[in-house]
Amino acid sequence: MTSLKISTDRTELDVPMIYRFLSEQSSWAVGIPRRVVERAIENSLCFGGYIDGRQVAFARVVTDFATFGNLVDMFVLPEYRGHGYAAELLTAVLAHPSLQGLRRLTLATSGAAGLYEKFGFGAPQRPDTLMERYFPNIYLS
Repeated sequence: MTSLKISTDRTELDVPMIYRFLSEQSSWAVGIPRRVVERAIENSLCFGGYIDGRQVAFARVVTDFATFGNLVDMFVLPEYRGHGYAAELLTAVLAHPSLQGLRRLTLATSGAAGLYEKFGFGAPQRPDTLMERYFPNIYLS
């Protein structure tokens, strides 16, 4: 297996590929406008995963770099799945110096709970204290 090169350098990101995946293939952001993807990238700590110079994975963390972070938009392109790249990417995210000491790191997943559980994620300790405003089809309106 080829090791994944992981970088937080935004200039290396393949934004058109990220946009295509999120807007066309993801289960959470179908229809998202490109300008929204670009703004999200500009305002997040982003991780690109590369094989032979081609970006094949992505994750971003929305954070204040002090107390809280939310891991979002993590994916590996379908043709690269099954090689452990998601675990490599998640390891790099959790080891990033700017994310150490956070009181809470959250994420939402509908199909990868098993991966995240291996890294210490679980159901909220106090789900009765969590609330959200959720608009699942906002990009399709």
